[in-house]
Amino acid sequence: MFMKYQIACAALALMTSAPAFAQEEPSSPVTVSGSVGLVSDYRFRGVSQSDRGMAIQGGITATHESGFYVGTWASSLGGWGRFGGSNMELDLVAGYAMPLGENATLDVGLTWYMYPSGADKTDFAEPYVKLSSQIGPVKGLIGVAYAPKQQALGRWSYTAQNANDVLEGLPYDNEGDKEDNFYGWVDLSGAVPNTPVTLKAHMGWSNGNPGLGPNGTSIAPTGKYLDWLVGADVAIPGTPLTVGVAYVDTDIARVEEDYLRPNFMVNDSKDAGKSIARSTILFSLTAAF
Repeated sequence: MFMKYQIACAALALMTSAPAFAQEEPSSPVTVSGSVGLVSDYRFRGVSQSDRGMAIQGGITATHESGFYVGTWASSLGGWGRFGGSNMELDLVAGYAMPLGENATLDVGLTWYMYPSGADKTDFAEPYVKLSSQIGPVKGLIGVAYAPKQQALGRWSYTAQNANDVLEGLPYDNEGDKEDNFYGWVDLSGAVPNTPVTLKAHMGWSNGNPGLGPNGTSIAPTGKYLDWLVGADVAIPGTPLTVGVAYVDTDIARVEEDYLRPNFMVNDSKDAGKSIARSTILFSLTAAF
């Protein structure tokens, strides 16, 4: 989560030395939050997007006091065989968050996933709904995201061999096919009292097209599968930095991966030939503002 700060004049501090007739500057109705970070592996719903390598990430969000917000987030990618060869994911986000009672928030929005310098057929839109609640030090979130039928989610090739055939001039199995995708997830986090440590856990379920989209893409490559994460974040006192460590895994079986090779394997690195959905220990360093 991004740490937030208020865009406003330092009127409160000035009031202590200003003349009695001075008036407080009006605060801005917009709050801006952001972060930049480095991760040992960019995992999207349990599957590596950076060929099991390091990734640079960052984002910024502007939130109006009414609850409307807009933002953008980006990450480097592996850049081979997937997303039209793009080296970058760029997400545009917009939504509205409203309080429900004293401890709950309903958040409705849309994410537009883009892959600059890659094929435009890989871009897609995904609306989402999230319900979160805070009880003492524990925060829980339930979310659902449904991407309606789009070419980027279609099953253009049933196997990696089909995709390789296309490179040799043969036609796609079903060029222009449009499919949809559903993702549901639960997040839990809680601060450990009197420490800078926050424990976190995640469980998600994907249901989408079990094949390869254009340029080897698919956000649910084996159709239906689970992904999960357990870990901890440690805020470094006196700094905006947070260090994180987490265990990430999926229930994607090896037999399910076989028909997606080589697109489901790491390419051109020390981990070449390894699956991009196998378990890993994920490290992160984030600076929030």
